[in-house]
Amino acid sequence: MPVNTYEAMFLLDSSKVAVSWDDSVKHVHDILTKHESEIVASRQWDERRLSYPVDGHKKGTYLLTYFKSEGANVKEIVADCRLSDHVLRELILKVHPKLVDHLVNQAMTSTPNAEEEGRREEDMDDRPRRRRRDD
Repeated sequence: MPVNTYEAMFLLDSSKVAVSWDDSVKHVHDILTKHESEIVASRQWDERRLSYPVDGHKKGTYLLTYFKSEGANVKEIVADCRLSDHVLRELILKVHPKLVDHLVNQAMTSTPNAEEEGRREEDMDDRPRRRRRDD
């Protein structure tokens, strides 16, 4: 079977991450390597308050990971993540081969908070606003 590159965003339990970040990352990496996946890049993305409780948790820490694996292994990886007490949710997407290098480089060099600040500034419009006429 062909080997594909995947982008995975893991939502980790913040209370377990607070105890030991390295153990939480090792746990996720062990799941991936158990299913014959090669980890290309991995980093902490962000810790945030969740929009709605996930399994009773109001905060979560995101781990962004790129890995190479056969397509048949993804189903087993998802199954192991759902059994894990460290992983609250997972999202695994197949990356187009032409985009792999660009996405991995961008993910490893950018920070989410800086990107959000940039977006907020772009959304701000310097044009003067017309007053609304009430007739």
